[in-house]
Amino acid sequence: MFSSHDRDRLRKLAQQQLEIHNSPVNQARIALWKRHNAFRGTRPMIHIELDTFADELIPARLECESPDARRLETELLQKTINLTEFDDDWVVPDYFGVEWEQWFRPFGWDVRTETAEDANGNRLGHCFVPVIEDLEQDEDKLRPSDFGVDKEATRRHMELAQEAFGDILPVKMIMSSPPVVLTQQIVHLMGMENMYIAMMDDPERFAAMMDRLAEDYLRFFAYLAENDCLYPTTGFELLRQGSLCFTEELPSTRPASVKEMWGFMDSQETVSVSPQMFHELIFPSYKKVADAFGLLSYGCCEPVSAVWDDVSTLTNLRKVSISPWCDEVFMGEQLRGRKTVFHRKPSPNFLGLTGTLDEAAIREHFDHTLQAARGCTMEFTQRDVYTVQKDPARVRRYVQLLREEIETHWQG
Repeated sequence: MFSSHDRDRLRKLAQQQLEIHNSPVNQARIALWKRHNAFRGTRPMIHIELDTFADELIPARLECESPDARRLETELLQKTINLTEFDDDWVVPDYFGVEWEQWFRPFGWDVRTETAEDANGNRLGHCFVPVIEDLEQDEDKLRPSDFGVDKEATRRHMELAQEAFGDILPVKMIMSSPPVVLTQQIVHLMGMENMYIAMMDDPERFAAMMDRLAEDYLRFFAYLAENDCLYPTTGFELLRQGSLCFTEELPSTRPASVKEMWGFMDSQETVSVSPQMFHELIFPSYKKVADAFGLLSYGCCEPVSAVWDDVSTLTNLRKVSISPWCDEVFMGEQLRGRKTVFHRKPSPNFLGLTGTLDEAAIREHFDHTLQAARGCTMEFTQRDVYTVQKDPARVRRYVQLLREEIETHWQG
């Protein structure tokens, strides 16, 4: 299926991944993750999320020629670059994972956007074109959501990987923690202004819409279970946002439902909603879906501290995002001694802005977090960095600074 050049390149990378997996440093960090997620860790874990700046580092390393080979090559490179280049705590599995190519179209609609570009064709931003503007007038547009799995495309990708290097690196189906971001789906269909007006002018219809969307997600999960499309989330699988699934609280055999899996939810779009309105219009639908999971990771960039009265009631909550806009001190007090990870998302400005690293400011930023989270189980995930100036050494130094501050100031 591939040229000899492409096949040799893929096989070389597969062999390298297997060797890195078996390396002492990788094995030691796997053990650290397992203890950490079981709340028996000795220090915070560190992860630099590659996705947002991968285009600065991955394309220059690609050697394959065909599109299919380059896709596999990209995935193989992404598995190892954190350990080899950044030296954070992200670990390398002993397999090549393939996930179902699936879709979920809220209320059966495609999301429509308008994009702004500069003179060179670079995207500068986008806005959503509303499908639903007025809940009373557009009630007929709230149709059952459309969802499914493209098994043919998924199996083709898996077969390509198996043919190229499956005899070296096992190829298997996996699944990341299912994400459910209800308010993001609503914003995509209504736009932010229409969504906020609807919450004020037509709260009953808005709450009913949220509940219908929650029910559609539960139907989607039932569909995945009925079609044998669920896989364990107990090891190297991605736990959104920016963590790993290692756990002994869930079965490592094929799950019968998402009740035996990690899940993820956030509600970034409601940062300007009062805690009372969140409680009345948003949280009931979120709780309905959250309760369907075995374990839950919650939050992204929103300040969860503002709605902690609600979020804290989720009995399966194991990780909660502490974003740059969150009250760190308050959350440290709430999570101290609790079986929920203080999942810190440092400001991306220190790593992502141009110029040399401001090491003194970085250390101060980390130290404030370490002080606020003393006595908690915590981890760091650096997200939303869109440039590292094509310099992986910059990232490695950033990680080194964090390790030094943890060594000096951490009080678990």
